[in-house]
Amino acid sequence: MHIQSIISNDLNAEQEVFLAALDTANARAFHSYFTQYVLADEDAGYIAIDEGDYGALPAHLMARVIEAVPSRFSDEF
Repeated sequence: MHIQSIISNDLNAEQEVFLAALDTANARAFHSYFTQYVLADEDAGYIAIDEGDYGALPAHLMARVIEAVPSRFSDEF
């Protein structure tokens, strides 16, 4: 296998994992009062977390934030 193909496959796989985490964050945002974050993760590649589970995110988590999705849940009519 050529090195370009390996790099390309790795990048495609990483992009798929990122998009899956971003999709999860967007879906959760509709049902939460809190910001959803996509974080870089050594084991999973990327993960989505809800700020409400942590309160203010600790510095070690904030340093790993790749994307933030604001809450879309509102109880105001």
